Amino acid sequence: MARREARPPAQREVRLTPLREQCVSCGKRLWVAYHAQRTLMTLRGLVHLRLVVRRCRNPECALYHVPYRPEAEGAWALPHGEFGLDIITVIGQLRYGEHRSIPEIHQRLLQRGVSIAQRTVTDLLERYEELVALHLADEERLLERLRQQGQVILAIDGMQPDVGHEVLWVIRDCLSGEVLLARSLLSSTQKDLSALLREVKEALPVPMRGVISDGQQTIRKAVAKCLPGVPHQLCQFHYLREAAKPIFEADRHAKAQLKQQVRGVRPIERELEEQPDSESQAIHGYCLAVRSALTDDGRPPLAASGLKLHERLTQISDSIARVAEKSGAFLPH
Repeated sequence: MARREARPPAQREVRLTPLREQCVSCGKRLWVAYHAQRTLMTLRGLVHLRLVVRRCRNPECALYHVPYRPEAEGAWALPHGEFGLDIITVIGQLRYGEHRSIPEIHQRLLQRGVSIAQRTVTDLLERYEELVALHLADEERLLERLRQQGQVILAIDGMQPDVGHEVLWVIRDCLSGEVLLARSLLSSTQKDLSALLREVKEALPVPMRGVISDGQQTIRKAVAKCLPGVPHQLCQFHYLREAAKPIFEADRHAKAQLKQQVRGVRPIERELEEQPDSESQAIHGYCLAVRSALTDDGRPPLAASGLKLHERLTQISDSIARVAEKSGAFLPH
């Protein structure tokens, strides 16, 4: 059934960019061709994705004018999907972990604030089954691609929607981005993970040059047992996140203090709404700049939100000071 009401505006906007700036075929620079947009329903509400799409402009290149979309897009949702992977995972867990019926799953999602039709729950359950049953999908194409690259680097990780329920384990090749195996397990013991690794190892036509995972002990032991001699590297992002925890906490505290110093912007805007003169419009523009700075979060640990807020507020303050020095028309509140 078609949607009878328009979707509300997304509560969050995320900008995704491709990782590479040079063409993998000819090595020349990839130019930004256009920006694609997607709106997804997730467990945290509607998210608007703004996707930077690049293209190679070399006419002699085999990838000439082929769109190169951000790699991170696949971590949000399936192609052409309107619902995030987190919702698909929850639907599968409710169905096979708690043996809920479709109407019960529909009601549970509505209770969690997800606007979804009951028929869509059935469709997403089928997508979940396809993902879990995925085992070297399109085997001939996948094996040919792996043979061409000559090696694989495995990444293994588990997704658990709720504590105490099934974990969806995904084994992916980092070089090609292909999912080699996805399976839902009731437990995550060394024996269970070893069985997954052996299954992938026996199916691969090329050697495994490395494994990347988090620091979970069962993963470490399973890799050491099933893949002796294969280098096992812990995820660099986990290292960085743990190392940056003290800095992150200090930055978060600093951001909270900065927010306290710039409270009360909205009352000032209300006072200026009925004053159409140029001075009031200028002050209103500064108010908008402050509000924008307060909502522009960084991505820790690579981007400190507190430092970013301090930099933007400093720029706003310096701009106001320059205007006041030139004209003396108004001073900052």
